[in-house]
Amino acid sequence: MKYVGSELELFSKARHWKSYFCAQIKPFLGPEVAEVGAGLAGTTRVLLADGARYLRWTCLEPDAQLCEQIERAKLPDFCEVRCSTLEPLPEASLDSILYIDVLEHIEHDRAELESALRRLRPGGHLIVLSPAHQFLFSPFDQAIGHFRRYSRAGLVACGPAGSRLVRARYLDSLGFFLSLANSRLLRQSMPTPRQIAFWDSVVVPVSRVLDPLLGFHFGKSVLCVWQKA
Repeated sequence: MKYVGSELELFSKARHWKSYFCAQIKPFLGPEVAEVGAGLAGTTRVLLADGARYLRWTCLEPDAQLCEQIERAKLPDFCEVRCSTLEPLPEASLDSILYIDVLEHIEHDRAELESALRRLRPGGHLIVLSPAHQFLFSPFDQAIGHFRRYSRAGLVACGPAGSRLVRARYLDSLGFFLSLANSRLLRQSMPTPRQIAFWDSVVVPVSRVLDPLLGFHFGKSVLCVWQKA
């Protein structure tokens, strides 16, 4: 399977954004983790940067070229790289499953999350971060293979039966306005490196302060976490 997007390298330098959302999801990571659509393993490196160790961390990436790049990334020895989707993994074998900016690329999203839940042990966590608000769908979304963007209610509704919602919040309230400007005015199919640098170094740190003040009710990305019953 070949990934159609070309933004991974560009966003790999967004260290403030990765640090922000990783802090939101890290409390839900158990000893054995699968990261679906690991890309260039940028999220993996941030989550492991503080020296945290796991029994097993599986990077799942169906694009063979991206898999090769992950294998060259010199991840810790408890990390395994598989050029596949979630399907080959046995049921009830994991404590946490991550979809970081991945679910919007999957046409049958609810079936995917149902499959993921079966691979979690009781008490395990299913974690999804996706771009928010369908009215912000832009040429950029189309260019990188998005089927949709999600409202918080829409993503919550994708939660599989047999799970309990434990977190549902918007992130990056100030970044919402940049996405709105692109969808309505600029209509760019790809941001420039300078735009990414401005967003990451200026906008994200402000959002990180604003978001809790706004009760996480507003933002350009949406995060949901479910726990298996």
